[in-house]
Amino acid sequence: MAKFDFDIGILGGGSGGLTIAAGAAQLGTKTILIEKEQELGGDCLHFGCVPSKTLIRTAHVYHLMRNARRYGLPAADVHPVDFRDVVGRIRSVIGTIQKHDSAERFCRLGARVEFGRPEFVDEHTVRLNGDTHSARCWVIATGSSPDIPPIEGLDKTPYITNREIFYLDRLPASLITLGGGPIAIEMAQAFSRLGTRVTVVQRGDQILNREDRDMADQVMSVLSTEGADFHLNAEVLRVRDLGSEREVVIRKGSETLNLRAEVILVAAGRIANLDSLGLGRIGVQFDRRGLKLDNRLRTNIKHIFGAGDVTGSYLFTHAAGYEGGIVLSNAVFRLPRKANYTLFPWCTYTDPELASIGMNESMARTAGVKYAVWSEAFRENDRSLAEGEEIGKIKMILDEKERPLGVQILGPKAGDLLAEWVAVLNGGVRLATLASAVHPYPTLGEINKRVAGNFFAGKLFSDTVRKGLKFFFSLRGRACEAAEERP
Repeated sequence: MAKFDFDIGILGGGSGGLTIAAGAAQLGTKTILIEKEQELGGDCLHFGCVPSKTLIRTAHVYHLMRNARRYGLPAADVHPVDFRDVVGRIRSVIGTIQKHDSAERFCRLGARVEFGRPEFVDEHTVRLNGDTHSARCWVIATGSSPDIPPIEGLDKTPYITNREIFYLDRLPASLITLGGGPIAIEMAQAFSRLGTRVTVVQRGDQILNREDRDMADQVMSVLSTEGADFHLNAEVLRVRDLGSEREVVIRKGSETLNLRAEVILVAAGRIANLDSLGLGRIGVQFDRRGLKLDNRLRTNIKHIFGAGDVTGSYLFTHAAGYEGGIVLSNAVFRLPRKANYTLFPWCTYTDPELASIGMNESMARTAGVKYAVWSEAFRENDRSLAEGEEIGKIKMILDEKERPLGVQILGPKAGDLLAEWVAVLNGGVRLATLASAVHPYPTLGEINKRVAGNFFAGKLFSDTVRKGLKFFFSLRGRACEAAEERP
């Protein structure tokens, strides 16, 4: 008789949990997946990646319509946005993807799916809806929720988070965003483009504080040009409900400002969904950021793992999927595979997009690493010019041995362009191979080849090489001398 009801139990039906459940079940592992909401998919599907990217695309198309003259077209007669139609499109996209993330599909794969709020009663058993379920090992993949800051008056003032912003009844006339991270900035641009007057309040001295300042500042400049207002180094003193509007009082240095808007969006970080699981009862160590995990994603109780936002590391859907693979190796195959985020990629989906892999300049400085930067501007890329996308650049960071530490791209389709670097850096491909590779013309992807080529150009076209060629092959040098520029 089996000691446990299941081989593996998974708490959370988001990206990490679904990855593990699908893999484990198809490998023949008796699997139970427990989700607290009434549908699978987690925040990514219902309140994050999918609705946000759908909204961003809608806002982008509307922005193009309003700026038709930039492309040699007559000015378009653009009507105001009916946000109910936008919400309808968002729900349609979610509904299509939901079929792939359905309980029926996972049942066909071999996993049992239950809905409710689980709680550990011992190290191998959870209680759910009055019943108990035991498993040889458990995975906690319960995700995260918006971190609501302790601001005076916020508990008495209506506000929204990422859970409500995609399902509003109408487009707000004005919006104040508390926070300057990726969610806040993506939504700030999208709503600004749709016609909302947007103000961003950020506690720090730059938006997107994980990124290099020069890249983040250029994103802010674009949003400012499009109409968004920014208050950096701003402390929120209190908020107040004024009926049809909300008031946000901030302090910037010695100045106090009263800001007003119809809607407040709180996007000031995330906290792990762990408090209701009974982890304290069984001695699992965690804090507000997440579980205390080793590099094999095990808690201090070695048969209990963590994946996704509860790791407190990289709060991205693709991170949850990657971590799900790490857990499968350790929990099912029992192979000691370790998580490694050295070359982890991410992207902020503003327009232009800002994508990164590995170290940026800020990280290299903090780590005390000696580095050099090689860059190429999108205004030098022919396809970028043809499409009217001239803002941004690519930065390649090399260590003192001229090995890539990381790449950042601010520009059109930056997330897609980063894919080549994901392959190059993870595959150990030499920069010389990338520099000599043939890319189709004209494409944005040529910028990757170009920045690698810039690195080698200084070596190839040096005085030393020219002198050597002159000596061996009797080359005679320049055939044209440029006229001196007049002052």
